[in-house]
Amino acid sequence: MDILIVDDEQSIRLTTSLALESEGHYVETAEDSASALRRLKEEDFNLVFLDLRLGDEDGLKVLQEVLKQNPRQLVTIFTAHASVSTAVKATQLGAFDYLEKPFTPDQLRAILAKAHKAMQTQVEVVRLQETVQELKTEAKHSSPPLQFRSDDERTQLELETLFRAAASPASVLILGESGTGKSVIAKEVHDRSHLRDKPFVTVSCPSLSKELLESVLFGHIKGSFTGAIKDTWGKVHVAEGGTLFLDEIGELPMEIQPKLLRLLQEREYERLGENKVRESNVRIIAATNRDLAANVAARTFREDLYYRLNVISVTVPPLRERRSDLVRFANDYLSFFGSQMGRKIDGFSESGRQALLRHSWPGNLRELRNAIERAAILARGTKIEAEDLPIPVAAEVPTASGTAAPVIGGEYSIDHIEQTHLREVLRWAPTLQDAAAILGIDKATLYRKRKRFGMD
Repeated sequence: MDILIVDDEQSIRLTTSLALESEGHYVETAEDSASALRRLKEEDFNLVFLDLRLGDEDGLKVLQEVLKQNPRQLVTIFTAHASVSTAVKATQLGAFDYLEKPFTPDQLRAILAKAHKAMQTQVEVVRLQETVQELKTEAKHSSPPLQFRSDDERTQLELETLFRAAASPASVLILGESGTGKSVIAKEVHDRSHLRDKPFVTVSCPSLSKELLESVLFGHIKGSFTGAIKDTWGKVHVAEGGTLFLDEIGELPMEIQPKLLRLLQEREYERLGENKVRESNVRIIAATNRDLAANVAARTFREDLYYRLNVISVTVPPLRERRSDLVRFANDYLSFFGSQMGRKIDGFSESGRQALLRHSWPGNLRELRNAIERAAILARGTKIEAEDLPIPVAAEVPTASGTAAPVIGGEYSIDHIEQTHLREVLRWAPTLQDAAAILGIDKATLYRKRKRFGMD
């Protein structure tokens, strides 16, 4: 480590320097605050040893100046026995630790080991902060921001209800089909609440086994199950003071539901394998694509938990019921992806617009996003045509060849589906070899099919 010793006694500076240098550390010394603060501005030191009685200067004031320059600076206070209480005060002001004079080499080594561990923690914290920022930037640039307004009256009323409740501590339940943006809406509720500066922690209920999910939620202690090699805090602890978002809560196992109910009712929980009751202050937001009322009737979801979660409940309508929002969302996605790819695309042609409006969008916003991104990549012209969209979306809209693309699963023969697909692939594939590769057949088979359907 790079270490700075600040002490007005030359003997302390000399002996401490020799002890530290013998351990392989780089050491500089300063006899007053002015020279110490100057060196701390010029260079980065991992650790500072600061005398509490620095001649006529108050070491506590010097400490505050050091931490004002660099709040992350590790400072260990040198103190005589009579001023240990003052050293404790120094730690309250932000000092890393204190070392009582006279000290032994082992005591000095203990301080160094502790400082080294603290440095590693600081590095990890910075790395995590950078990762979070990178992920936020990546998320920001991977998709346009979702507009939390709607031209659909029902949807707008649901959103207004939700955001009016954002400032309260009440539990919120967001219902809706997959892909309707429930998790994004949950984060927006958090950001509009009094907890916006506190953690927002997500737990995906279907993604883990019952045992692992319980551990992820509440934490566990060493030895509580096979593989529990150390004590671990759960997401409830991580979310302390903030929001815990339970995604797809309809998948929550019955065995865990009483523990979640206790968390909601009593604000208490226990780590797995531990008998100590811990208090928690988290706001719960839950989302699901399940009909929880039906699950309660089927006894796969606790009625008391359902009512606890259902204080504020909204349903996000599917995209097929929000035709007035559909084209606006599509245009937002198109503008975003066109700009991202450096392409000038002037919206949708009439056939493209009709394709959007006729499709049922079972995947909702997620499906729409993927369809528009694909169209922005493959479009040949300055407008998105129906044929630029995925086949399920373009179904029943006339193609460039004048025929109608059949709906998969509709009342069409296999021959009709094969012929339409073959014609469209041959239309845009660069070569017959490419067309054969796309269709998964050899050129000879392609030749026979073309002859059969009169495409020579």
